[in-house]
Amino acid sequence: MTADRFDPASADPRWQRVWDEHQSFRADDSSTKPRSYVLEMFPYPSGRIHIGHVRNYTMGDVLARYKRMRGFEVLHPMGWDAFGMPAENAAMEKGVHPGGWTRDNIANMKAQLKRLGFALDWSRELSTCEPEYYGHEQALFVDLYEAGLVYRKESAVNWDPVDQTVLANEQVIDGRGWRSGALVEKRKLSQWFLKITDFADELLDGLGTLDGWPEKVRLMQENWIGKSQGAQLRFAPVAPFAESIEVYSTRPDTIFGASFIAIAADHPIAQDLARTSPQAAAFIELCKQGGTTAAEMETAEKLGFDTGYAMAHPLDAARSLPVYIANFVLMEYGTGAVMGVPAHDQRDFEFATKYGLPIVRVVAASLDDAATPMGSEAEAGDGVLVNSGAFDGMRVADAKAAIIARAEAEGWGQGKTVWRLRDWGVSRQRYWGTPIPFIHCETCGVVPVPKSQLPVVLPEDVDFQTPGNPLVRHPTWKHVPCPQCHEPALRETDTLDTFVNSSWYFLRFASQPADKPFDRDEVARWMPVEQYIGGIEHAILHLLYARFWTRALARIGMIDVSEPFASLFTQGMVTHETYSRLDPANGQPLYYSPDEIDRAADTATLKADGAPIEIGRVIKMSKSKKNVVDPDAIVAFHGADAIRWFMLSDSPPERDLPWSIAGIEGCSRFVQRLWRLFAQFDPAATGEDKPLDRKRDQTVHAIAGDIEALGFNKAVARIYELTSATEKAAPSASRSAAIRVVLLLVAPMMPHLAEEAWATIGARDGLIADAAWPPVDPALLVEDEVTVAVQVKGKLRDTLIVAKGTAREELERLALASDKVQRALDGAEVRKVIVVPDRLVNLVA
Repeated sequence: MTADRFDPASADPRWQRVWDEHQSFRADDSSTKPRSYVLEMFPYPSGRIHIGHVRNYTMGDVLARYKRMRGFEVLHPMGWDAFGMPAENAAMEKGVHPGGWTRDNIANMKAQLKRLGFALDWSRELSTCEPEYYGHEQALFVDLYEAGLVYRKESAVNWDPVDQTVLANEQVIDGRGWRSGALVEKRKLSQWFLKITDFADELLDGLGTLDGWPEKVRLMQENWIGKSQGAQLRFAPVAPFAESIEVYSTRPDTIFGASFIAIAADHPIAQDLARTSPQAAAFIELCKQGGTTAAEMETAEKLGFDTGYAMAHPLDAARSLPVYIANFVLMEYGTGAVMGVPAHDQRDFEFATKYGLPIVRVVAASLDDAATPMGSEAEAGDGVLVNSGAFDGMRVADAKAAIIARAEAEGWGQGKTVWRLRDWGVSRQRYWGTPIPFIHCETCGVVPVPKSQLPVVLPEDVDFQTPGNPLVRHPTWKHVPCPQCHEPALRETDTLDTFVNSSWYFLRFASQPADKPFDRDEVARWMPVEQYIGGIEHAILHLLYARFWTRALARIGMIDVSEPFASLFTQGMVTHETYSRLDPANGQPLYYSPDEIDRAADTATLKADGAPIEIGRVIKMSKSKKNVVDPDAIVAFHGADAIRWFMLSDSPPERDLPWSIAGIEGCSRFVQRLWRLFAQFDPAATGEDKPLDRKRDQTVHAIAGDIEALGFNKAVARIYELTSATEKAAPSASRSAAIRVVLLLVAPMMPHLAEEAWATIGARDGLIADAAWPPVDPALLVEDEVTVAVQVKGKLRDTLIVAKGTAREELERLALASDKVQRALDGAEVRKVIVVPDRLVNLVA
């Protein structure tokens, strides 16, 4: 090695070209090696890779490279989650086509990923916006339809009257469309659904098999599926009203505390009343302006309309319960009606307080608390029943069973299990998505597009100047003959939710035949994904939908795996402080990016004018707060390996990682330090250094465990320790062997530096990307030396490094021979010696 410094500007692109030429990371389907499928959640092509991506993909890359070194055939692919609203919004705002905008972004981001040296199999690259991908998705959708797992029905949706589209719940902010700002309406539209509820039990039970998933993610999915056991109860009407109302309750034990019945705005009873009552109709219209999620309804002000109807209490003939139309009840949940128990449900408590309804405690810590006044909130705890007639004194669980038994015996209710999970509505009134492959015929009804006519390709000549779905307005695209009767018919103009695109992409990565979505046998050889890595924000919907699609395809016989991801890792975010100053025009903060700032120890100024800037707290990197760091600038200045090393250092990978210039500069210095160490490799060196040999092999063994457990920061710390020990060691064959091992250990983390050094120090021919993980001598893993503490009067005065199992008498002799111990004794007589073998010698004077 002749160069004094490692030059990433020349080395990085050179080795990236070599890897491409050798197709170093292309997975071989014909290989007989054991297989390992490593996958990071594929990105949306927004235009730029951000630092969070770099952290995510560096972790997967280290694992993939390590697995190759351990003799596995590794599949480590990359693709693009390329459909979605941002591209369509860009078309409206910038006057570009979504396809062109998306493909330009993909080209930019792919180039960025290549500059970071990730060991990706680019031969399997896919983009969900290409017909070669979504045509197969359409075929799968038809397969699920023919298996009875897809259906179409009317459903309540969030409707943006300006953009003329359905909005996801997350796109409704304070009752308004996130882009248009228009008041969102609730509408009933015919929507396509996938029968995910048919798999509720399977999805719930399957969580118990996912030992490689974080417990918090499994709990989040369990809560989302939401299995609950309770009772469906029927309340008889009080004359002159003649219709009974059924409610579902998880707490039938609280029935004596019921003080009202609340029904949804689109409950049949509410709709009937609206035909004759303008006040009821107006209230129902008001309810349409709210959100459609349970979470939104929980936080919104509780509003009701008294219908004037009443229901008889089934266990107390002297009581009747008023019926309200309420804005916090959804028709899609349960029966569209609830039993209001204010004392033990906070939502009901707020409603009863607002409308002056009775609040009666029926569960208390003991019978003595039956008459204790209620506080300012509902009480949700366990206890015994009070104010509940013959059921007083019963524990909650026993009371539930007893009241359900009574309801069933008397015919006004029955025990029932319900699920929070609802069927997945996949219709989107958008252009930039997978066209739903169905045709509407006046004679034949709704019929699937024959597979011979797939893919149904999006038209290119679309207009985004008018709000709404361009597919509806297209003059020719939707007009087609019915595939059955051949009469004029209309294509479905809704497109699929983009979560569908990401619910099976891992199968297409594993197998990519041209004539079908995947090959069943090839999928069986690669799946499940051994290690899946991605953000916690996808813990529920994406992962649940991917699990559902996998199980659905298994049910119809297309694959032989039921869970897609054997292990899941959710990495922490990369964070950065913010920089802002108030805009004098409106008093709102104006944010500035880090490259616009001159940062000192405790102050910051704007480069443009030298004036002070407020330093904000460290938060997740965000484009709106401009606290993002461009990885290209870091790579250009410090090289890819420095930024990769920083992503692995310091913070445990599941925790947030604060970005710091000092940190990346320190990583860059360590790259050069390693380069200098590698230059000292001497294959002709002789001599043995047994402690260094032991340190070397113990480090190799420990780092293997760290990487397999994704404990990258621990592996980094061990590399620092071995590097220091090797630097300090005297020249010998052991030292050169340790240098070579350090080089192999950093190869998955700093691949460019490793290749450059490997090619120049004469350690081995070929690429280090193809090298094996360093072997270890099992004998060196056994610690045969121990450090024994020597205390005088209970205070540590020296340490002894001795052979493990050294006799008590020898430990006492060595302790007394220590100069430090003799100085501490200062001539005092030793009255007692306490020896704990391999650990401690304590001299009592």
